Amino acid sequence: MPTNKPIFVVGSPRSGTSILTWCLGQHPNILVLPESNWMGQFAVNVAMSYGVGTARNDRTILSAMDVSPEEFFGVFGKSINDLILRHRLDLNRKRWRRAAGPTIPSHCFVPQYDVKTRWVDGTPEYSLHICGLRKLFPEAVFIHILRDVRDVVRSMLNFHRVAGTRLVQNEQQAYTCWLRMVKACVQAEQAYGSEVVRRLSYTALIDDPEWAIRSLLDFVGEPYCARCLEPLNRRINSSNVPPDFVAEDPATDPQVVRDATNLYTKLQEVPQSAEASSAVADEIEAAFTEQVQHMATVVKQLHKAAQKIRTPEKQDSP
Repeated sequence: MPTNKPIFVVGSPRSGTSILTWCLGQHPNILVLPESNWMGQFAVNVAMSYGVGTARNDRTILSAMDVSPEEFFGVFGKSINDLILRHRLDLNRKRWRRAAGPTIPSHCFVPQYDVKTRWVDGTPEYSLHICGLRKLFPEAVFIHILRDVRDVVRSMLNFHRVAGTRLVQNEQQAYTCWLRMVKACVQAEQAYGSEVVRRLSYTALIDDPEWAIRSLLDFVGEPYCARCLEPLNRRINSSNVPPDFVAEDPATDPQVVRDATNLYTKLQEVPQSAEASSAVADEIEAAFTEQVQHMATVVKQLHKAAQKIRTPEKQDSP
């Protein structure tokens, strides 16, 4: 039976989200998904369709039928989970094609029965959507990988060396991005506790990979598998930062740098609390509702504008 317990690896871009995702994906029960960016916004759309954040008498017929928001979200989450697992053979076929190249005939692909019942997604942007993702997948777990902001900034600024496109335009954007993502992850840690969101130091993953992987597999409820260490034997998605590269742009606001470095230092010194905070959870919930309301307002305005275009006001006769 498919297990609707997805794993999300979150954190700032260039913090090791990709390599950790690939490590977990070597497990015989965990399927790696390509990075995506749709599930967070999809959760907002589902909430908007239900009428989250509106007065009860303004909600859809679903609430009148006693369909709870939890049930409504759960149906969509289960469907997503089932679709992903149902099409895992197609995903493996596409990955084989990329690895084999265009000259190898398709019949050379040997399908193997895949018994994996869970999946992992390492999209950094989902750091900002943990509340919505938990609505879709109430049993999901999140791993927040935390890397030194100075190393992240160096990697972000050199990302174009391997990707051909720039991840950020300047040093200030890099620090700001790290701050935004990490603050969101830390808030989720406080809101849901370490049984739902577990923080892992990037340094621990590199310095003691077996301990790190063992602890994470124990956290997600899977037995240890030594194959999960294999991706760490080679550099994946590296920005190839030159040894002499220095990220010191005089145009960068010094306060942003201080805020980021101070936050990283604090998180290194203070261990993650195991307890969940209902007060912080309420803050995250309120922010999610505000996002839904904002999106609903934008949609209404677009509908009104479209209506005006279709039926322009009649001009008074001279």
